[in-house]
Amino acid sequence: MHTEIPARTSAPAPAGSPTLTGPGLFTVLLAAALPLIDFFIVNVALPTIGADLSASEAVLELVVAGYGVAYAVLLVLGGRLGDLFGRRRLFLGGMAAFGVTSLACGLAPDAWTLVAARVAQGASAAAMLPQVLATIQATTSGARRARAMGLYGATAGLAMVAGQILGGVLVAADLAGTGWRAVFLVNVPVVVVGLVLAARVLPETRSARPEPVDGPGTVLLAVSLLTLLAPLTEGRAAGWPLWTWLSLAAFPFAAAAFYAVERRADRRGRTPLVPPSLFALVSLRRGLVLLVPFGIGFSGFMFVIAVALQRGAGLGPVAAGLALAPMAVVFFFVSLAGPRLVARYGTRVVPAGAVLQGIGVALMAWAAWHSWPDLGLVELFPGAAVAGAGQALQLPVVLRIVLSEVPAARAGVGGGVMITTQQSALALGVATLGTLFLSLIPGLGMRDALVTTLLVQLAGVVLTGLLSLRLPRTTS
Repeated sequence: MHTEIPARTSAPAPAGSPTLTGPGLFTVLLAAALPLIDFFIVNVALPTIGADLSASEAVLELVVAGYGVAYAVLLVLGGRLGDLFGRRRLFLGGMAAFGVTSLACGLAPDAWTLVAARVAQGASAAAMLPQVLATIQATTSGARRARAMGLYGATAGLAMVAGQILGGVLVAADLAGTGWRAVFLVNVPVVVVGLVLAARVLPETRSARPEPVDGPGTVLLAVSLLTLLAPLTEGRAAGWPLWTWLSLAAFPFAAAAFYAVERRADRRGRTPLVPPSLFALVSLRRGLVLLVPFGIGFSGFMFVIAVALQRGAGLGPVAAGLALAPMAVVFFFVSLAGPRLVARYGTRVVPAGAVLQGIGVALMAWAAWHSWPDLGLVELFPGAAVAGAGQALQLPVVLRIVLSEVPAARAGVGGGVMITTQQSALALGVATLGTLFLSLIPGLGMRDALVTTLLVQLAGVVLTGLLSLRLPRTTS
């Protein structure tokens, strides 16, 4: 059955409005890939970092968590600042800062300096990335926007898998004796190229009616995310001290206070950091709810499989990274076909993707059960390939759905909310599935801990599939 996907809210851009060219789209997609690659690129490098810098497990978790938490906490603020001061300006500043902080990570003389540099790197990513979606929303419409959002979703998914593969290759290559430092230093030339391109081809856009920064909302959102993410990411390695439980207990109160402040500002006609009225958009609300279990499962799996393959199956960083190559390759090619499939079948491709992903995860769990400890590229190939196809039918489409009804004037806010939800889910995935896996190893052993964690992820995929049935049938 042929189902057209009409544009729901996108009108043609007014004459004389800025337009995103092909080179401009390439530039923003390059920027979109960098922060996601850096979230995952350290997974296979952590053992080498720990040995070189004599870092404890708790400090190594901060190398991952410090970046992810700073990134998540500041994303919405980054979107608001772009609306206020100009998205091109924030993009250039954020990208330059990302390059400088990447260099600082690569040159870090000790573990705590690396943690501090990673926090700063996450903050710079939060200034850069919201401008990508806001620029796409403000400079495209109709079929061009659909294509750009499809490519954005494909880039995001591919970056998450490719980051882990690239990390393994760079650590093993030991370029000029840099070892693990190459996973951060590789960003510097890429950023230089991105800055040159952006200065030449990226149009400047901003909100027609920019609002001042919502100070109380910014503080309360930061407190809410920190009280949730910090104890979950550090609790297990730190032995669950009292502060972790107090922090988790404070989270619902901080979240309630944030919502109350934002709702009051929204009702008074101001634009809060996260306008509650934005959630009246069915596409945004339901898409964000679906993104949470998807992101948790995705990042949790990537962390768990990296640990299992290196510590349990005894693979080196290259072999551990390349074991996921089938997932990346299939994701890339299926995501290219995604827009045509959506044009024909509508958003029903999302539950179909969840079914495929579930089959893939089940195949990988079966491979781990029957082949352990001989688990690598060959054994994981069928499951990784099928799961990659399923993920490619979900992520690009859902990201497109979330922003399909967001007006251009709130492009920065909408993009910031979506990326914050996605990034928080990625951080939660490492914290929850990663903690579960590492906690099960002493009692069950590596194989059974891996299989159990994959089955928990499979339950999350089922939830994602059920939630996808409630998505709007059409999107712009």
